[in-house]
Amino acid sequence: MFACAGAIAALNHLHDDPPSPDSATLNLIEPAQIATIPIEQVARLSSCSALAVTRSDPGDNLDLTRNMPIWSIVEVREQGAGFRGQGLGNPSSSPLPLSPSTPPPIILEGGEGLGRQTHADHQPAIYAYARRLLLANLEPLLRPGESICVTIVLPEGRSLAARTSNAAFGVVEGLSLLGTSGISQPLSAPGQLEDFRAALQQKAAAHPVLVFCIGENGLDLAGKLGVAPNCMVKTANWLGPLLVEAGMQGVQSILLFGYHGKLMKLAGGIFHTHHHVADGRQEIFAAHCANVGLPTADVQVVFACETAEAALKYLQKLDAETGSHWVELVYGAIAQAIDQRSATYIHAHSDRRVQVGSILFGRDRQIIVTSASGSAILSQVLLS
Repeated sequence: MFACAGAIAALNHLHDDPPSPDSATLNLIEPAQIATIPIEQVARLSSCSALAVTRSDPGDNLDLTRNMPIWSIVEVREQGAGFRGQGLGNPSSSPLPLSPSTPPPIILEGGEGLGRQTHADHQPAIYAYARRLLLANLEPLLRPGESICVTIVLPEGRSLAARTSNAAFGVVEGLSLLGTSGISQPLSAPGQLEDFRAALQQKAAAHPVLVFCIGENGLDLAGKLGVAPNCMVKTANWLGPLLVEAGMQGVQSILLFGYHGKLMKLAGGIFHTHHHVADGRQEIFAAHCANVGLPTADVQVVFACETAEAALKYLQKLDAETGSHWVELVYGAIAQAIDQRSATYIHAHSDRRVQVGSILFGRDRQIIVTSASGSAILSQVLLS
């Protein structure tokens, strides 16, 4: 939405060269309503290109992209003329010359900080809704015989992406333009919990065994592993309340399926997993390392790692160099703690006994550990 507003402002500036606008208006498509987005800056880069700057506003979401600058660069050419590009983005993202036979009126490109899809030939991570939004709003603004190249640059995207699990889902070098609607859905805000609870109740009425996935990425990977879709429940960061709700609904077993940096929080008793609410991953990781006997010097290295992924890689390096099995030992202990503390949490708040298992995977989309209970539950939810 913000990238689209910037592109509109940049294109209008090229057409009419007005004073820098304070805002841009666009059709959100889904829902069918008009939004007005503030424009921070807009300026010409050349006679045929302009740059507009907006800032991300995720609404009620607790999101690390809040106030993140978004650059939208628009270059105008007559159809069939091709584009030179401005050299501000990823060099590999430079547009190809337009085909004289079928020149598309709008080319969308990803610049610096906008991720690339490893599973799609490193194409820019601009997903379906974002593409629809850009095309639907920009095409009516084109003049006869005119074509444009829109390059989205996220100056802070690469550094912010290091704090996400994007790489686990095939997006590298930056962030992605996602979304299914123009209205930000507050997955971590209290008002959204009731929607998740209602969805869980519907699934629980038909299935005694459920798979909890944090967000769309978890759902996608679980599906690729063969988990039956009708057993999967999207939880976002509301694991605690939804675990209890599952107990109250009579669910017999729950498989927790997710990125290790999220799920290991449960091993430390943290049942709302958004990083703005609580963290403690490194403390939890280091404590389990010490408890299984990792030497003190190595525990200190783990504790000093900036991310759980970095700590995992350190253990993997130790195993490769020494023939040890620290990853297996540490993650086996973490998974067991996740299972036990989750089951205890459910019983404490609902007085119900529910079997809980867990599967943790890394950024490379490879499973790190499956607990004993997790293995048993997984066999019950796979498509036959």
